[in-house]
Amino acid sequence: MEMNRAKMEMNITKDEKITATSPQIYVASLADYNSGRLHGRWIAADQSAHVIREQIGQMLAESKEPIAEEWAIHDYANFAGLSLSEYEDLDKVAELAFLITQHGPLFAALASHFGGTSGIADARRYMEEGYQGEYDSLEDYAHELTEECCGDVLKTLPDFIRHNIDWEAIAHDMDLNGDVITFEIDGRTHVFNAHI
Repeated sequence: MEMNRAKMEMNITKDEKITATSPQIYVASLADYNSGRLHGRWIAADQSAHVIREQIGQMLAESKEPIAEEWAIHDYANFAGLSLSEYEDLDKVAELAFLITQHGPLFAALASHFGGTSGIADARRYMEEGYQGEYDSLEDYAHELTEECCGDVLKTLPDFIRHNIDWEAIAHDMDLNGDVITFEIDGRTHVFNAHI
């Protein structure tokens, strides 16, 4: 359930100020929501789940409802296109937010590739073990990889062969064969080895 972010922004106090680019969640009191009131808090998600739970507890304690114990994530921001459910596991939200803060939209794209919050472990493993770098194109990666592993052989080829290697076709085959996972972000191609 998407809430109107403009309305909720006025609920942020000086103590809750968070950066405009950090992943954040808006957590609402369900008792208040069911009574027709909006009571919640924007919380920086790139901190420990324990701290997030404490802040949710403080928000619930400030409710005017006699019993305010249940909560839900009613909005979120700066998760680089990833979706969160209302009842997302806070440990996963915190880990995901931390990794997005650390690696940027690339990690969000990788996590999305592996299923969102359920794919964090795989995304983290590929980020740590499979990331090959960023390039102008997959063709540039194919060329660089070939130079690294076969550079001595390439130097022995006549110029008319060496200068006519079809790097686009090689890159296409790498992609088609599932040898790489790629993401286009801000006009750059990020390449992962798919076989880790």
